[in-house]
Amino acid sequence: MTKKLLVICMAVVLLFTVACSNNNTSKSAPDKSNNGAKDNVKEEAEKPVEKVTFSYFNGVAAAKDKNTNETKIGKILEDQTGVNFKMEHLVGDLNTKVGTMIASNDYPDVMIPDAAIDEILGAGAFIPLNDLIEEHAPNIKRVYGPYMNQMKAEDGNIYFLPFSNLVGEFLPDPNINQGAFWVQRRVLKEAGYPKITTVDQYLELVKNFVDKHKDEDLTGMVTLTHDWRFFATANVPNHLLGYPNDGEIIVDMDTFETKVYSANDATKTWFKHLNDLNADGYFDKASFVDNFDQYLAKLTSHKVVGFFDYGWQFANAQNALKDAAKLDPTQDDFVYFPLPVTFDGKKDQYLDPPGFVKNRGMGITVSAEDPVRIIQYLDNMLTDENQVLQRWGIKGETYEVNAEGRFHRTAEQIAMINEEFNETFGFKYFSWNWPLYGNGSTLPDGNSVAPGMQPEVFQMSLTDADKMILDKYGVKTYSEMFSAPDDRPWYPAWGVGKEQGSPEQIYETKKTEIIKKYFPKLVLSKPADYEAVWSEYLAEFNKLDTAGYEAWYNVQIKKIVEASKQ
Repeated sequence: MTKKLLVICMAVVLLFTVACSNNNTSKSAPDKSNNGAKDNVKEEAEKPVEKVTFSYFNGVAAAKDKNTNETKIGKILEDQTGVNFKMEHLVGDLNTKVGTMIASNDYPDVMIPDAAIDEILGAGAFIPLNDLIEEHAPNIKRVYGPYMNQMKAEDGNIYFLPFSNLVGEFLPDPNINQGAFWVQRRVLKEAGYPKITTVDQYLELVKNFVDKHKDEDLTGMVTLTHDWRFFATANVPNHLLGYPNDGEIIVDMDTFETKVYSANDATKTWFKHLNDLNADGYFDKASFVDNFDQYLAKLTSHKVVGFFDYGWQFANAQNALKDAAKLDPTQDDFVYFPLPVTFDGKKDQYLDPPGFVKNRGMGITVSAEDPVRIIQYLDNMLTDENQVLQRWGIKGETYEVNAEGRFHRTAEQIAMINEEFNETFGFKYFSWNWPLYGNGSTLPDGNSVAPGMQPEVFQMSLTDADKMILDKYGVKTYSEMFSAPDDRPWYPAWGVGKEQGSPEQIYETKKTEIIKKYFPKLVLSKPADYEAVWSEYLAEFNKLDTAGYEAWYNVQIKKIVEASKQ
């Protein structure tokens, strides 16, 4: 972004701020030398912006419904723009909720349909954003500029704004917000903090702990299967082979050839492990019927020893456990610790490389009566100043700046920022699920956009118990326990867009139906019947045009690789 454009953008934000003030009563005389033009501008600026509330539906986040202006961040943004959003979050089944909207052709003003985005696009529920961005959104153009072509649908229109765009220099995450095999810390403590890198070691660790604590009625393992989150169960073999979360496929780093892994030997082996766990009483059968809230409740119950999941997905449960441990250090035993488990114990790829997820995001719907006000609000969020507000908060209240210009938080501020504070201040609502600088982004002054990735903040956020267990493993951050991510220009492959009704989209829909039917059968069947159920599964799976799907992906991946070399 040029300095000139930056000045213009800052002036726009300043104009919004002044316009929202009811106390600006300057009485200076009109400047007649310019035919009153300056006075007209000033009078326009002094008019209070008419306040408006738009509706917002979030199909992914588990949070309380709330008006944005009921949070401190949202109130500041409302003061700047006059805009408030009434936020509604998903309760129940996503497809049912979205299907009702489509059937009635009645939508919220803006929405994040997440995994149901293909249905929303197919129904024509999102309006094109191209002209709105061009005419009213200089910050959106700046932030999304490198990705604009990737964001366009086949018809050339942009229908939604993704959330993962990288701004500035890439900064890796010291925490584990992506995939890992998790285990209660007390398990590692009791075992003498062993090095666990293979799935066999991990499962033995879990089983041994359950066996030694029969009086506690513990569950060895659970798995998440609810609705679109089924990927937390389906993706595991891919990670055990040493690949990152590219969705349905694995990509060879030498040839860039793609392969679907859902019916390969790795998948067969992993689900046989779960089958054995179930037969021996270590697996929670209810995993295949529990909803997401029930899953999170079990993770906070102190009864679940281990599981695989993505850190961002069960963050509410983990944060609740950490908050309890801050008040009572003995509760640290129940906080979960991440392990980089693979089949062979060699190189893992759980950590995300830089990437751009272009098949998820926020769109303005056909029901919105004032798309201009909405796009202006979203554009206003994308100033450096408001990105700091959304992620860091308010200087002197939720963060400080040292003499070198580095952002940091005091011990008191870190202790203050718990789940309850996140809700009232607004971090829970504004640190994701809006257009933003993606995680890993940096500000022009070199500070991390995401506080958790700022080295100073991460180290300060560690409790004595955190430091102790990290020290036991000879590291300063959780990510040091994992292999560094390889550069993958296409990452994540699941973010490569597929048109609604295309062979690729239909393949994924049918494949999901099959694995949701057979993976529970594979786990819950008698061990003696496992081979027969696997053969039945293969017979159904092989009816799919997997070769055609892989061929399509081969073309897409190689296009992206070639483009990255230019």
